Amino acid sequence: MTQRILIVDDDARIRGTLSRVLARDGVALRVVASAAEALQACSEEVPDLVLSDVRMPETDGLTLLGLIKERVPGVDVVLMTGYDDLATAATAMREGAADFLVKPLDLHQLRAVVARIFADRQTRARRELEPGVEDAPTRVVGRDPRMLELFKLVGQVAAGRTSLIIRGESGTGKELIAREVHDASPTAGEPFIVVDCTALPATLLESELFGHVRGSFTGATADRRGRFALAGDGTILLDEIGDTSPEFQAKLLRVLQSQEFYRVGAERPEKTRARVMAATHRDLEAMVAAGSFREDLYYRLRVVELVVPPLRDRRGDIPELARHLVGRAAAAVGRGAPPVIAQEAMAVLRAHDWPGNVRELENCLARAAVLATGGVIHPQHLS
Repeated sequence: MTQRILIVDDDARIRGTLSRVLARDGVALRVVASAAEALQACSEEVPDLVLSDVRMPETDGLTLLGLIKERVPGVDVVLMTGYDDLATAATAMREGAADFLVKPLDLHQLRAVVARIFADRQTRARRELEPGVEDAPTRVVGRDPRMLELFKLVGQVAAGRTSLIIRGESGTGKELIAREVHDASPTAGEPFIVVDCTALPATLLESELFGHVRGSFTGATADRRGRFALAGDGTILLDEIGDTSPEFQAKLLRVLQSQEFYRVGAERPEKTRARVMAATHRDLEAMVAAGSFREDLYYRLRVVELVVPPLRDRRGDIPELARHLVGRAAAAVGRGAPPVIAQEAMAVLRAHDWPGNVRELENCLARAAVLATGGVIHPQHLS
């Protein structure tokens, strides 16, 4: 199918130059001198791409961009201006321009931009024909054999109330696995509470989990319920349990053994029905051997162990996971359809080792989703 370009510029010399240069590429060209004529041309035959000047009498290019996006949203728009104005460029990209060029135009750059936009349009069109691309799961994504075995374990342990520990490198999604266990359990309607054990010193962590009574320490001006009381029959995830102090570990062990706890400063214990899960990226066996982690607490938590593999060990999951994360990123910034990941960009994603695992991939794609104004993520959009 012939690619159609509409050129909009009030300068006849510019219109002539652009027509001569782009005609070499075999595209269908239509040339007009104003925004009003451009809108009329779009109503008669919808172009694939509009190349428009910014500074025009009556209606400027930025206004034309907005009108085209409103009336014919599938059209890509590239704006051109003789004013090297950063604010105008930023406004154009924010309003949905596919690109922004500064006059005097670099004609090689112009042809490269046009070729890239048409290639992006073809990529998007192919993606629309592929079934199931947007049907990514909302949480844990993966079809690698190790992930399938992990999903099976999640289903097997969800029905019970035993403690469990989730191991894996930082950024692998240990909290998501814990939530999957909770959501598949009979108490899925109860609270799921995450406590970051690295965020608080041992004294405050104890108060956070168990609560305190008024006057038990400076600043305790009223009784306070802790996370164990708030969890009810639900789940408490102690994230990064390996970073806790031996004193806190001893108190947690008593809770797991007796199913009761003391608020800080209280004389009577309170019962808890919450299920305790723990997560860590640390080598707990080495910590037990070194004496920095209690051996009895280790075995009490490790009734069941779930291990989340690093992303570099399941590269086959990266394409599906990347499309899922791009969809989330696009929704977060208020974009419509998420950008498509070009084959070259996907090859880059699959080749990277991802030391930060899924979290690093998510941050990379969140950035790319913002920068991919043409609707396709290319290697240059990846940090």
